[in-house]
Amino acid sequence: MAGQSFNILIIGQSGRLTYEALIFAASLRARSPNFAGRLFVAEPQPGPLWSRDPRIKDAEARAALARLEAEILPFDTKLFGESYPYGNKIEALEALPPDQPFVFFDTDTLITGALDTVPFDFARPSASLRREGTWPKPTLYGPGYAAIWRSLYDRFGLDYASSLDERQPQEYWQRHLYFNAGFFYGQDPQAFGARFAEYACSIRDDTPPELIGQSLDPWLDQVALPLVIHSFGGGRDTLAPGFLDGTVSCHYRTFPMLYARESDEVVATLEEVTAPNWLKKVLKTYEPIKRMVYQAKGHKVRALFDRAALPRREQAIRNKIKSEGLWVR
Repeated sequence: MAGQSFNILIIGQSGRLTYEALIFAASLRARSPNFAGRLFVAEPQPGPLWSRDPRIKDAEARAALARLEAEILPFDTKLFGESYPYGNKIEALEALPPDQPFVFFDTDTLITGALDTVPFDFARPSASLRREGTWPKPTLYGPGYAAIWRSLYDRFGLDYASSLDERQPQEYWQRHLYFNAGFFYGQDPQAFGARFAEYACSIRDDTPPELIGQSLDPWLDQVALPLVIHSFGGGRDTLAPGFLDGTVSCHYRTFPMLYARESDEVVATLEEVTAPNWLKKVLKTYEPIKRMVYQAKGHKVRALFDRAALPRREQAIRNKIKSEGLWVR
C-alpha cells in the first residue's frame, strides 16, 4: 500500500513548537520530495482555555512555513487547552479534511526518508511502539495491569481479550496495547478525532475506580489512544517495522536527546535541513537550536555517549547531559 496519498498533521503554536514545525517541514521537503499530500500545521486559536494567545507570533516563521508549503490550520480548543496541551493533537483532528487518510506526527520529529514508501493500511490504524512502560503504575495492593486496562475496554464496550499480546507474560505492561502518541494514523481524521475526544474526556471526567491513584497528566492521550485504535480495528502489528521510528522518521523529543542517541543519518539530516541561510535566519532566534546546532554544542553531547551501549532508561541519558551543563529545552 505504499505510494498512497494522505495528509500530515503536526501542531504549531508560539514558542518551541514554532521552530520544531519549521524543521519538520524542511525535513519533509528534503527527504520525502515525492510526498503528494498536504502538510497541515494546526494552530490553536485564542479562547477561554488559554491565558495567552497560543498562535504563532513570529511573522518570519509563518512566512518560512508558507515557503515550505505548510498550511496553517486554525482550530478551536473547547476541551483541553492550556491545562492539557497534549489535547491539541486530539482536537486538531476534527479540523482536517474529512474522509482523507492522515498521519499525525509530534512536531519534534524529523522525516529522514521517503514517506511514500511506507505501507500504511489506513483502515487498520496504529501508532508508535517506541515507548517505555510509563502507564499505568500498579500499586502494591492492586489493581494490576489487567484490571486497570480491562476497566477501560469495558467502559467503551470493546473486546479486551483480543487486544492482548499473548506472547507476553501476565501482568507485564507489554501484554497490553500501549503506544507512544508521537505518531498515529487512520482513515478519517474527523471520525478518529471525535472518538479520541470522547474517550479521553470520559476517562478524565468520569475516571473508572480502577484508575484511582493513576496519573493522567501527561498520559491521558496515551491511555485513550490504544482504545481508539482498537475500536477502529487497528493494533500493534498493522504497520511493518523499520519505517516510522526507523529509516523514514525519528521522534527525537529534544535536541540534546537527538545528539545523544540517534544515528549519524539523523544528525546529518538535522544539520543539512537547517543549513540554508533563509531558514537559519529564523531558527537561530530559538536558543536550543542556536546552541545545539549552530554553535555545535550538540556534538559535545554526542561525545558523551556510545550509541552502541546507551543507558537503558531515557532519564539516565538526560541526567548525564544535565550534569555536563549541556541540557536545553
